[in-house]
Amino acid sequence: MGLFFDDDMHRVDSDISYGHDIEASWLMLEAAQVIGNENLTDKTLEVTKNLAIAALEGMQPDGSMIYELHGNGKKDEERHWWVQAENIVGLTYLAKFHDMPEALDKAWLCWEYVKANIVDDKNGEWYWSRLPDRSINRRDDKAGFWKCPYHNSRMCLETSKQLTSMSNV
Repeated sequence: MGLFFDDDMHRVDSDISYGHDIEASWLMLEAAQVIGNENLTDKTLEVTKNLAIAALEGMQPDGSMIYELHGNGKKDEERHWWVQAENIVGLTYLAKFHDMPEALDKAWLCWEYVKANIVDDKNGEWYWSRLPDRSINRRDDKAGFWKCPYHNSRMCLETSKQLTSMSNV
């Protein structure tokens, strides 16, 4: 998927945003399901599975997902709060709708990373990110115009909804 386009909708970057891709994978499937067209949902299932699996290139052995891969091959290895939240939802969707039960183990691993590294147990809320050296990013807001509990709250609600409806969990 692309991030930036010109006025004629030509892509003007070559970056890969793992968080946006995993988020789009489950949002597109949810949208197709809400529309209620079975043919559209069936077609969307294949596309969204491939998109989610491709996004998992950004997932690290500790369960976290890095932010981006730039077109020049350099990785932005920051672990943003919202990328972790969207990764957990996307993995839950892979398990439930794409017959990949092993994705729940990855979702759990990411959740363990979030609890240990992103959640501020002392003062509440989630930190913006962990920097590549694993230190807490204190230069960006814990709450503000671009940082609010939207992604993390939605992750909790959406994951709970999907897990509750799964018979094998």
